[in-house]
Amino acid sequence: MLVMCLVVAGVFAWLGQWQLERAIDTDPPPAGATEQVRPLTDVVEPGAYLPEPLVGQKVETSGTWVPDDFLVVSGRFNDGVEGYWVTGQLRVAERTAIAVAIGWAPDRASADAAADELNSGDPEATITGRLISDEGPSVPPKDDPQRMDRMSTAALLSQWHDTDQLDVYRPYLASTTASAGLTDIASPAPEEQSPVNWLNVFYAAEWAIFAGFAFYLWYRLAKDAWEREVEEFEDAAAADGSA
Repeated sequence: MLVMCLVVAGVFAWLGQWQLERAIDTDPPPAGATEQVRPLTDVVEPGAYLPEPLVGQKVETSGTWVPDDFLVVSGRFNDGVEGYWVTGQLRVAERTAIAVAIGWAPDRASADAAADELNSGDPEATITGRLISDEGPSVPPKDDPQRMDRMSTAALLSQWHDTDQLDVYRPYLASTTASAGLTDIASPAPEEQSPVNWLNVFYAAEWAIFAGFAFYLWYRLAKDAWEREVEEFEDAAAADGSA
């Protein structure tokens, strides 16, 4: 039993060590790394998820707007004020696109007017902005099935044109400079993250407790066996004395 408990405790100790190794980032990104503008292609590939340290990274890319793909997303807050985003499909390569949040408007009429202006404007564009992870689609209301309340690349893709064999970036690009009379999107720098993942530290502590419990189990079993042997010895001694 002691050997088995030692093996179990050793496994738990190894798992705790593994969790501790994952808990501490020995090579965290330098402070202010997200504020250095990088080429889009150096940060993420089409179809790939955006790694956590790169959420909010400033990037720059050039491309061509796709006509009639300037869509409005509702429920967008700018400095605490609810409004709308005007978005567009930017072709950054022949069959590669990224969703771009171009600017903010306080009401739907202004957003629709900006979308019309963008649709008739210069198709060539160079965009600098922050890469933000896709928010995921939401269920549209029954009275307005085309309305979008979340900035979802998948939802936008379902309404874009010419999408056959199209490679699409999963994150979207929030432009730092608006056009077509829109207001710049408020997009502050992301908070610097701690190099310590406290959830993993908690898991490591749990494994240490489990390892300790394995030894406690052996202790209880050994103590119970010893007490049973003592009781049997005392019973036998009492029987001999009475005889």
